[in-house]
Amino acid sequence: MNMIIGKRQIILASLVVGLGIAVYLNWQYTNASLDLESTNLLDEAINYGEAQYVDSTQDGEAGTAEIAEVDKNNETFFVEAKLSRTKARDEAVETLAAMLQDASLDAQQKTDLAIRAANLADSIEVEGKIENLIKAKGFTDVMVYYDAERADVIVKTDGLEVAEASQIRDIILKETSISPEKISIVEVK
Repeated sequence: MNMIIGKRQIILASLVVGLGIAVYLNWQYTNASLDLESTNLLDEAINYGEAQYVDSTQDGEAGTAEIAEVDKNNETFFVEAKLSRTKARDEAVETLAAMLQDASLDAQQKTDLAIRAANLADSIEVEGKIENLIKAKGFTDVMVYYDAERADVIVKTDGLEVAEASQIRDIILKETSISPEKISIVEVK
């Protein structure tokens, strides 16, 4: 018998070995940390989706030099975050386009890639729409990260009121189909 080992067999074998190692490591680490403490959540009143105020300073007050430095950092934060999001999306689009050009893919794989590309385009559109609606409510800088399962909003404010957080949550609920407990609102001062 003449046995020829091709690229696919080598890749499949390496994936099986990698999966075996991952399962073994997972088993080892979960067995080592079984001393978890159980809690009774039924006694606590939990309201999912409710906004919480988080103060970034220890005493609640900061000096003027500290505030100026924070403002400068916040401006660069939003610029850098938008640039990195755009760069990551461009790389994803290029990768999907290159994969769709591959002639060795069958019709089902190409369909799956086309669906992923459409989902990415929908996410970009929904993020932009949510950001514009939140800015229309009076916020200066807003970043939204959205996928089909979760929405994260970063808002620049001097103090996020409960009513403002509710407005942001309502905008997200109106524009998406995710549940309220999957919405995260982060305030940046």
